[in-house]
Parts: sequence; C-alpha cells; structure tokens
Amino acid sequence: MHDLPDHPRDPIALNIAIALVFAALALVRLGIPTAPYFDEVHYLPAARAVLELELATNVEHPPLAKQIIALGIALFGDNPWGWRLPSLLFGALALFAAMRAAWFSSQTRAASLLTGLFVGTNFLLFVHARIAMLDVFMVSFLMIALWMFAGAVRENETGRWRLILCGVALGCAMASKWNAIPIAMLPGLAFLASRWKAERRRLILSTRGWPVAGISLWEAAIWLGVLPLAIYAITFWPFLFWTVPSGNPTGLIDLHQNMLGLQTQVLEAHPYQSVWWQWAANSRAIWYLYESIDGAQRGVMLIGNPVTMWFGLIAMGWCAWAGWRERRKDMLALVLLYVVSMALWVVAPKAVQFYFHYFLPGMFISGALALGVERLWQRGERLVPGVIVAGALAFFAYWFPILTASPLDDPQDFLRWAWTEGWR
Repeated sequence: MHDLPDHPRDPIALNIAIALVFAALALVRLGIPTAPYFDEVHYLPAARAVLELELATNVEHPPLAKQIIALGIALFGDNPWGWRLPSLLFGALALFAAMRAAWFSSQTRAASLLTGLFVGTNFLLFVHARIAMLDVFMVSFLMIALWMFAGAVRENETGRWRLILCGVALGCAMASKWNAIPIAMLPGLAFLASRWKAERRRLILSTRGWPVAGISLWEAAIWLGVLPLAIYAITFWPFLFWTVPSGNPTGLIDLHQNMLGLQTQVLEAHPYQSVWWQWAANSRAIWYLYESIDGAQRGVMLIGNPVTMWFGLIAMGWCAWAGWRERRKDMLALVLLYVVSMALWVVAPKAVQFYFHYFLPGMFISGALALGVERLWQRGERLVPGVIVAGALAFFAYWFPILTASPLDDPQDFLRWAWTEGWR
C-alpha cells in the first residue's frame, strides 16, 4: 500500500501572528511627524473633502482610498493617528493576504511564512503602512483578490463565494488607484484561457475543469468582470454631491477624460523622479521626510530592502526558468504578475515616475524570494537560505530608525543609510 499523501498543516495562526507583529512595529512613532508630510499634503485635503462633500479635490485619482482615509479621520480625529491608522490596518491586511495567497498557491507552510518575512521587511510595505497615501490600499485589495482567487482554485467547493470576494476586491483596488488595472484583468483572463484550452466546444456553459470546477465561464465573467466594474463605479458616489471642474458630476465618461488628462500631463522635473530600471536595480531612493521637526532631526527613507530586492530579482529569474521547466503554476503566476505590473510603467504615458510605483512589483519580488529560499532549503542548502533570511531581518533592523522617523543626532546622519548617490 502507498503511504498516505502528505497534507501540510495550514499556517494561519502563524500568519496572524506575523501580521500582528508587523502592525505593532508599524505603530512605533506612527503619530510623528505631527504635520502632514510628503504626499499626505495632497491626500488629506482630498479626504477632508469627502467629509465636507462640497468641492472635489485631487480628482486625478479614483476616490475610494481617500474615502477610507476620511473614515479614519471621522473615527479617530483629524490628527496624525486618524490620518495614518487606516494605512496601518490595510498594510497589516496586505501582509496577511499575501501570506494566505502564498499558502493557497503553493500549499507549503515555508512559502507562506517566508513570504510574510520578506514582504514584511521589504521596507516598501512598512513605510506605506505608516503614511496616508493611496498605494497601500490598492496593494491590500489586490493581495486580497489574489488570495481569494488562489483559494478558489485550490478549494473548488468554496469557489463561488471566493470569486465574488475576489471581484469586490478587484473593484476596490481599481477604485483606490489606477495602477491596479493591469493586475485586475489577470484573474478573468486566466479563467478564460484555462477554459478555452480545456472546453472549446462548450466554452461558455461548461462548469468542468480547471481553474474552478463548478463555475462556468459566463458566471466567472460576472464575478471577475462585471462585479469589479460595478464596485468601481459605486465608489464615485461623492461626485453626486461635489462641485467638479467639468461641472458635470454625473458624467463618468467626462470625469474619466479629465482624470486621464491630469494623469498624463507633463509635469516639471522632480529631484526624486526615476524610471523602472532604476527601481529594479534598487538604485534610486525617495526621502519622504528629512527635516528638523517635532523637536529633533528626523527622516523617512523609501528604498527597498537591499537583500530582498537584489536577491529577489535573481529569484524571479529562477521562478521563470523553474516554473516553465516544472510546470509550476505558482511560480509562473508570480513571474506574470511581476512582468505585468512593471510593464505598465514601461509604456505608461506618465512623464514623471517615482520609486513608490515599484511597491506592487516589490510584493511579487518578495514572494519569488520566498519560493527560492524554500527550494534551497529543500535541497539541503543551509548557508545561503540562512544568510538571506538573517540579512533581510538585519537590514530591516538597521533601517528601522529611518523608516520610523526616529530622532537623529545631526543633519548629516542620513549618510548612515544613503550609501550611494542615488540614495541621497
């Protein structure tokens, strides 16, 4: 008789613990600086406009993330805690969802836990979980969508409600920031491509086969196509009350033409602007804050964890090769997600781009590194996986003061972290 198949135990308790530790660390000095900094100066007035419902501001971006920030202000007050607590909660949720997506796609505890470690310490998620910007909400909703889709594929008996939640999350992601749109298209296209390959004669009506048995293509089109667009449209409800530049608050087409014009306008050069190959090389940082404030010299630096970003790029290349060779769908999915999220910025008609646009690709880089370290460990390697894990944690600890606006000794202290010209 054959041995019983191995069924690894779900690491959900450890996933929750990792997310809680992340949230606890992100709480450190969350209220500092006490004044808005970096892009908070744009998004906080936009959030207040949601509460006032008089004049629309920051109309170049969809409204949902600003509504969530407004909810934080309504619940916790118009103060640094009210501004930033929603970001912290959604940052921890993004981390948890990424671990759950890794679990359902790989079915290994190690991949899930290592994803939590590398995502939680990649600097990008941590910094954006502590500032009232839009990106963390978009990323969180996308991670939830990928979690739900992977869960539907893995556990077909839960497929329907998971695809519904996936569709809701995709709509919310697009309604937070347009960067989500290319990724939001992938679950529906993956479902279509899979059924096209398996059931060409009964493509629309068949409920058999991969990726989710029991769900027909027409039903999947509702949950992954129509529902996200409906959710996206509903989030524009404040425009029914706002005065808008076009004078036509009910015209979504006119409004989106105006949004697109604002997104593609040619802006003046910015000292921190960068391009996609600099993001991949981790060679251009942004200083969200560096000034004397709240009684001390303080700074907040956005750069990727060097261990995660550089070794993760190698791991992404390995995922492409090993995924194709071994027909590993989880590896190939990570490669596709990374390529699509990066391709947006290669072709996007946005004249001025910044390193924070690498936030979403950086999540997939972190996931690829988790799979690479897991494979090395399975092969009996101990030194390299140990060095990578310890290195990621050590760099996070070393950078912690400059991620959390810690008091610095003097104005030249930034040189402790700004090792290259591109990091200054």
